[in-house]
Amino acid sequence: MSDANLDTREERHLVFKVLKATLEALGSIVGRNTELVLHDLTTPESSVMAIVNGHISGRTVGSPILAGPKQDLGFAAVLQSPAGAENYDPVVIQDYPTTSISGGTLRSSTVVFRDANGQPYASLCINADLSGITAAQACLAQLLGDAPKVEPKVIEQPDMELLMTEIIQAALANSNTPNKSMNKKAKLEAVRQMQERGIFIVKGGVEKAAVALGVTRYTIYNYLDEIRALQAVSSRKD
Repeated sequence: MSDANLDTREERHLVFKVLKATLEALGSIVGRNTELVLHDLTTPESSVMAIVNGHISGRTVGSPILAGPKQDLGFAAVLQSPAGAENYDPVVIQDYPTTSISGGTLRSSTVVFRDANGQPYASLCINADLSGITAAQACLAQLLGDAPKVEPKVIEQPDMELLMTEIIQAALANSNTPNKSMNKKAKLEAVRQMQERGIFIVKGGVEKAAVALGVTRYTIYNYLDEIRALQAVSSRKD
């Protein structure tokens, strides 16, 4: 046995140790829909050295390489990798569709490792089962339906005249007294309610309130002065 062969075996052994540790680390965080498989390509009849989420393909440690997904491009990479000391870089095949033995749709990626002599000897495979995601998308589509495009809603400016009328009518209704029969106390309360709703900061509010209460606009100003004075006394007591 040559020194070169001894060096290659040691190299392979070290890489397998690194890949097993990598698989263990990745397996601790990936979801249950992602299968990770480490193959020893020199023993195809029992190539699976380590596996995470083997329920996706039904494989376990010691399963043959042919038990993997259908249409696996990793096989082609192994067969097409030219041998030679100058060709020892890993071969990466990214994101290709495969089919599980049960017929499920998978997305796969494979890395094929070659030794210093250019011989492929290991592969790390990632198989993501998309059936659950596809089912979830279909469910959401049914729940949401084909939602029409929402156009920006044009908000019409409120009619200030109508708003002031509504505020005045609400204040008069709360007095339980027809405006012609309202005493000063009732009118003060009506003005207070109008004030709370901000009618008097709107142009024309004082005039409209005066007409509704049957008083002059100056009377409204006097009522407002009285209300402010009462509020000031109340706040001092508190």
